Amino acid sequence: MSGAQDSLEIKFRLIDGTDIGPKSFPAATSVATLKENILSQWPKDKENGPKTVKDVKIISAGKILENNRTVAECKSPLFDVPGGVTTMHVLVSQPPQEKEKKVADDPTVNKCGCVIL
Repeated sequence: MSGAQDSLEIKFRLIDGTDIGPKSFPAATSVATLKENILSQWPKDKENGPKTVKDVKIISAGKILENNRTVAECKSPLFDVPGGVTTMHVLVSQPPQEKEKKVADDPTVNKCGCVIL
């Protein structure tokens, strides 16, 4: 019975409602390792996929999981359902668009044109 408690079945729900997994992970697996697994299994046909682990955020039980924590440390009482699959939500942070960056750095854009006489 302890072998079942040492690993968790986890599936990752993407923003469009599709899933990656489920897959079994040892309880000692770090959140950073989960993110690496998401990167390797990310569907190739999806646009705006994550480029690095830093682009991925995992949410479980309403909390954003930190990279240095393990799956066991992030457990909620819902994980204790025997034979159950835990769903974690995945968010992808997109880098700022180059076009928006150029407009913000453009010195010709009027910032304030007020004059008090």
